[in-house]
Amino acid sequence: MNAMNVVNIMEALGYSVVLAPALLLAAIGVPMLIGIRLSERRVSSLTNFGVAIGLLSGLGVLITMLLTGERSVPISVGHMFEIPQEHFHFSLKLLFDRLSIPFVLLTFVLCGVIGAFARAYLHRDTGYRRFFLLLSLFQLGMILSSVAGTIETLFLGWELVGLSSALLVAFFQDREGPVINGLKIWVVYRIADAAFLLAALLLHHLTGGGDFNAMTGQGPWPFGTTEIDSGHVLLVGLLLLIAAAGKSALVPFSGWLPRAMEGPTPSSAVFYGALSVHLGAFLLLRISPLLDASLTLRIAVVLLGLITAVFATLTAHVQTDVKSALAFASLTQVSLIVMEIGFGLRYFALCHIIGHACMRTLQLLRAPSILRDNHARENDLGSRLPEKPSWITSMTPEWMRTWLYTWALERGGLDTMLMNWFVRPFLAFFYWSDRMERRWTAFLSSDDADTAADDVTKAEV
Repeated sequence: MNAMNVVNIMEALGYSVVLAPALLLAAIGVPMLIGIRLSERRVSSLTNFGVAIGLLSGLGVLITMLLTGERSVPISVGHMFEIPQEHFHFSLKLLFDRLSIPFVLLTFVLCGVIGAFARAYLHRDTGYRRFFLLLSLFQLGMILSSVAGTIETLFLGWELVGLSSALLVAFFQDREGPVINGLKIWVVYRIADAAFLLAALLLHHLTGGGDFNAMTGQGPWPFGTTEIDSGHVLLVGLLLLIAAAGKSALVPFSGWLPRAMEGPTPSSAVFYGALSVHLGAFLLLRISPLLDASLTLRIAVVLLGLITAVFATLTAHVQTDVKSALAFASLTQVSLIVMEIGFGLRYFALCHIIGHACMRTLQLLRAPSILRDNHARENDLGSRLPEKPSWITSMTPEWMRTWLYTWALERGGLDTMLMNWFVRPFLAFFYWSDRMERRWTAFLSSDDADTAADDVTKAEV
């Protein structure tokens, strides 16, 4: 087999990895848009078929890379926008390497498991088809994020993951809680995405494009060496660290994670226990050459992971429901993974992500059954199951335990801080801009500006 045939096979398999979830999304979404009601069995069969095709294609890419000895296979899809004179372009590019392939396989395997579980869990639920539509949208976003060779491609997948996550948190639309929590999660994602966009614009300014090779060097992951100067490395790295913190619920964005448990148990398992919560860590792994170029950036990553680990450990001990406790337990592990990345243990962190994702998916899927089994045991015993005091309880005085309990029960006040520091100032500015626009419009049209402003005030109330 000559080199040209190998390249063609790699490209065909690489395109199949992305096209499988995209076609699955179309196969479920288009009939819903035109009013065709697919049966539950048909939706489940389409999901299984799409996952199987994507998984086999991913395995094909892995086997081909192992046989040929290739460690990095870029596949250019094309330029969305290009200025040749300025060497400036926005492009779509796929990249298969030792980081993307494990995430691709993990995504297909866990989405397949969740699809099989949800088939029975959501049987006869009115939102059955909508769940599988959003699951396929999430799967497409994760695959695009995993194989992204440019920051534009990564941002496209990043946004699809965020959109599907927020919509699935608000899955039970007839209840006020899920809708409010879905909206609050979307607000946090907007803050993180703003930092991501600023980093992308700065990268384009520095390199003329969004290729990761230009940012992280030409070597295969994780051995690339960046050519960006240290000052700009720190700025780009800190912006991407904020983006990663928002997506992975690191401090100060940790408040949204328990809110995500409002969604169905299958989505909680695959999103906030397994895949979506690790996407920020994946971003840090992808930009690992930037971390190598800046000691300050590495220290910031380690400190953020350490602070979040302490916060998540304390908060997990006071949760009153199993899903929130598992959510903060997941956050503790994600924080440790972030610290490992900061210390330069890239392959160790990757293995940690894979193992933790699989374990946490199993725990969240088993949570309802475990609660039922515990209730049965308590009924047989006639009393509550005995609980061992944690090591934190035995090592701290009573006054400190009381303070820590109150602080952890309020989840560190992070939600209040974000609302007061970020959301309300933006809302106040937008309301002020709206009032000024209405006054100016009323002035130009010779109407009473005060009356227009009063109408705005009444509308806000």
